[in-house]
Amino acid sequence: MEQAIAIGLEGLAITDHHNIGGYLAAQAWLEDWKWKNPHSNIPYLWSGTEINANLLDNEVHILAYAFEPSHSSIKPYLQKSAVTGIEYQAVNVIAAIHEAGGLAVLAHPARYRRSHFDLIAAAAEHGIDGVESFYAYNNPSPWKPSPTESQQVQQLASDYGLFNTCGTDTHGLNLLQRL
Repeated sequence: MEQAIAIGLEGLAITDHHNIGGYLAAQAWLEDWKWKNPHSNIPYLWSGTEINANLLDNEVHILAYAFEPSHSSIKPYLQKSAVTGIEYQAVNVIAAIHEAGGLAVLAHPARYRRSHFDLIAAAAEHGIDGVESFYAYNNPSPWKPSPTESQQVQQLASDYGLFNTCGTDTHGLNLLQRL
């Protein structure tokens, strides 16, 4: 959170796989920060998680943003492991996110075995809200989105009426570097 404040982020979500532990810890940290720094600008923190799902017989990740963490429809996806069966189908993951009041986003769509052209079309058909358009597929240091894939995904988002998001997919201690 200190890095998010230092680089001037206006908003963010922590999207750990199948849980909201990072979100809850960041939320507590921000509450404490607000008391100690009442006149500072701090980023808005949305609830978030990353959920494994089956889309076109391919495992993808669906990001859930701004959902109600205590809603019953999202609970199966917050148990720290991937679900199986019917709940694993992308259409059902997307529906559960929506039922919990959230937005569903296809994460790093050009990173799977199946073409992002096919995956985004199928996700749109299932009611996805957006795609992670800005992503560093070749993992540069410092982080910056891959130009070709980002442009293609942005065009597909426009074609299907989806919004664009940006994700660092950080797995380490530096917000601007994916490990």
